[in-house]
Amino acid sequence: MYKSDIEIAQSVEMKRITEIAETAGIEDKYLEQYGKYKAKIDLSLLKENSRPNGKLVLVTAITPTPAGEGKTTTTIGLADGLRRIGKNVVVALREPSLGPVFGIKGGAAGGGYAQVVPMEDINLHFTGDFHAIGAANNLLAAMLDNHIYQGNALNIDPRRITWKRCVDMNDRQLRFVTDGLGGRVNGVPREDGYDITVASEVMAVLCLATSMTDLKERLSRLIVGYTYDEKPVTAGDIKAAGAMAALLKDALKPNLVQTLEGTPALVHGGPFANIAHGCNSVTATKMALRLGDYAITEAGFGADLGAEKFLDIKCRYAGLTPSAVVVVATVRALKMHGGAAKAELANEDLAALERGIPNLLKHVSNIKDVYGLPSVVAVNRFPTDTDAEIDLIISKCRELGVNVRLSTVWADGGKGGEELAREVVRLCEEETPDFRFSYELDEPLEEKIADIVRKVYGGDGVQFTAAAQKQLAKIKELGCGGLPVCMAKTQYSLSDDPSKLGAPKGFTVTVRDLRISAGAGFIVALTGSIMTMPGLPKSPAAERIDVDENGVISGLF
Repeated sequence: MYKSDIEIAQSVEMKRITEIAETAGIEDKYLEQYGKYKAKIDLSLLKENSRPNGKLVLVTAITPTPAGEGKTTTTIGLADGLRRIGKNVVVALREPSLGPVFGIKGGAAGGGYAQVVPMEDINLHFTGDFHAIGAANNLLAAMLDNHIYQGNALNIDPRRITWKRCVDMNDRQLRFVTDGLGGRVNGVPREDGYDITVASEVMAVLCLATSMTDLKERLSRLIVGYTYDEKPVTAGDIKAAGAMAALLKDALKPNLVQTLEGTPALVHGGPFANIAHGCNSVTATKMALRLGDYAITEAGFGADLGAEKFLDIKCRYAGLTPSAVVVVATVRALKMHGGAAKAELANEDLAALERGIPNLLKHVSNIKDVYGLPSVVAVNRFPTDTDAEIDLIISKCRELGVNVRLSTVWADGGKGGEELAREVVRLCEEETPDFRFSYELDEPLEEKIADIVRKVYGGDGVQFTAAAQKQLAKIKELGCGGLPVCMAKTQYSLSDDPSKLGAPKGFTVTVRDLRISAGAGFIVALTGSIMTMPGLPKSPAAERIDVDENGVISGLF
């Protein structure tokens, strides 16, 4: 009988956060403690610490199944493995959203014996960052509606408001609402809606901002709607940026916690990768690079989403170059891409596994041929995997010239990541990245999107709906065509159709909507039926979460 993630996490005695800070070389003057096991790190460390940057390692994955493939688990286990072989390492991760925690996917603090702790805190309220982001988002919404109510000096068209309220919960009931009802004193009636907090542009802004000054400038640029004569209205026009920044003052500082094995971990920011850019904050990544000889970070979902955005958006803006990339693969996901039914993934199926390998090959090819980066495949072993399945995937990879290592970090912690760690060190020390982007900023916007579709997804091209074509023209008219692209796409396929598994060919991606995220600094291209407010499943994880008289939480996973 396996222990649950939370049982494992609760069985390990954590070190005090001051001890973890000492391990990471963080002086006490930079540390702001949140109890015994959590702390924030002041941004002045980046200015005052002159230590050379370490090597940046990105962990990404093949196209996942609905339950996830253990990318965070592998990231944490790799960091612990590096520490076990004597390396100075810091891991940088995203903060979990309450939506998946209470929904179907569960938390995002790793799993098994490769977790960050305290996992209950990290998966729930943590240090309050998400609450601050939601409050800043909703303050802007309140000030926008109040401006209209108080006379509308900016001539804002209530029918063309683009800014939504947000809540960090899967709540489909709030996707479309009508508010301002009940008479004049209750506001101006209009159609409205909510996004989940991790889809708020404020989240993206916080994760890409490099300083308080940069944060305020980005907040000022947030577009909230348009005037009757179709001119954009910004948070700066509403005079909301200063107060929003005040709410985000502490949220801008990275959070320090630890792995089960005492490796320093920065957990900060959490944009979804199928909606936003899916990476932890620039400040946390830069801090990890400054503190460690190796900084291990991850990007959400498969390499077609998180890694593409990490490389084309985050690295471009932050001036980062990864030294190596780890592509996480699992037997069960490859079987699903080979046609095995979700309910049958626990059963041995070598034929389906072999049919699914092209999905892995496409992701590996993207990292090598599109982005020019050294890589290794980490086969993340699950308890249901058979020896024959593990042997098949490793032998097939080697037969095809794919660099591959087995990872057993879920069961064995850092010890199960030592082999992977040694290969990552070899890649960082012996191979030189020839890093390039999948598109250039001076290309027309439609060409950037087409480049991503053709090069990264393997499709034939892109088509725009009539509404998207109109938005394309408006974006160019406003001078925003030179921004990078953030694709909002299903995570379950390389295409925009979740039913197209494996490595599909001959497909066209349809862009149905384009949105300007002027604060974050990218254009969001929405495809398929992607939603910015998820819903709960028929049997949500929340039904199985509880807390006892002693405050011990159960049911988190």
